[in-house]
Amino acid sequence: MTVRAVLAGCGAMSAGWIEAAQAIPDLSIAGFADLDPARAEAAAARWGRRAQIGTDAAAMVDALRPDILFDVAVPAARHALVSHALARGCHVLTEKPMAETMEQAADLLLRAQAAGRIHAVIQNRRYIAPIRRIRRFLASGVLGPVTCLHCDFFLGPHFGGFREVMRHVLLLDMAIHTFDAARCMSGLDAEAVYCREWTPPGSWFDHEPAAAAIFELTGGAVFTYRGSWVAQGLATSWESAWRILGTHGSLVWDGHEDIRAEIVGRPRSHLFDTAQPLEIPPLATGDLIGGHLGVMRDFVAAVRGGPAPETRGEDNIKSFAMVMAAIRSAESGTRVAVRV
Repeated sequence: MTVRAVLAGCGAMSAGWIEAAQAIPDLSIAGFADLDPARAEAAAARWGRRAQIGTDAAAMVDALRPDILFDVAVPAARHALVSHALARGCHVLTEKPMAETMEQAADLLLRAQAAGRIHAVIQNRRYIAPIRRIRRFLASGVLGPVTCLHCDFFLGPHFGGFREVMRHVLLLDMAIHTFDAARCMSGLDAEAVYCREWTPPGSWFDHEPAAAAIFELTGGAVFTYRGSWVAQGLATSWESAWRILGTHGSLVWDGHEDIRAEIVGRPRSHLFDTAQPLEIPPLATGDLIGGHLGVMRDFVAAVRGGPAPETRGEDNIKSFAMVMAAIRSAESGTRVAVRV
């Protein structure tokens, strides 16, 4: 079954989408739309197959009647564009954040439900191998129930463009990946948060690019986040550096390929229980990995009648709610409940 898509928003982020789409059999991108026609032309050239080019994504959806909208547009255009595509019968795979507000996010889910269409988010970090390995390892119970997760995110990118003038840029544009990874790996959801944002001296962003947050999770667990987009030197991975504690042991991940775990045993050596290393099993052959490709394969399979995608909007809104609650906490200086 061939499915046809329109891709809206042909900036730098679209390259990963196009590369993933090229690897999926019987998926055709019939049109590329961007306010800058040169970017639409460049995206079509990258695709390398015949496709329509235009500057009006909604009009292109009306004209081509695709099965899918790939929404890579800027966040400000998201709600109107996705609403239009759902009303025209499109399934939608959208960039994060899924909306600009919780009200908009909830509205899009209702629209998708009413239209009988699939709405999912390109939460691509869920599909990288280390996160899926850690999720499976923690779910095995060998470390006992998760009691806390801690992560550090420190990078100094010079993006230019909309990010450098965007409010709550770290939380809204990047921390959604980290917050979603915490939910994905632990299987826990957030109930409340206290967060602070600030602007370090020397920042090249118009608004606060640094944040620290403490989340209260289901079952009494805690998740702490420390991050900055103006951290010069000693950079972490884009996936953060993690320490996850269970009742029987701990796991650390450097955000690259180094994952280590230890479990405590007996007998006790004076002050401390004896710890021994544990192997984190590799993924099984056929596991859905590959970042954008993993998400897109999952989504397209659902469009073709398969199971609901892992990054469906109904689940992803829980990660988006963590972001929006953290923003409200930073603005108010108070502990804020995380509500969907």
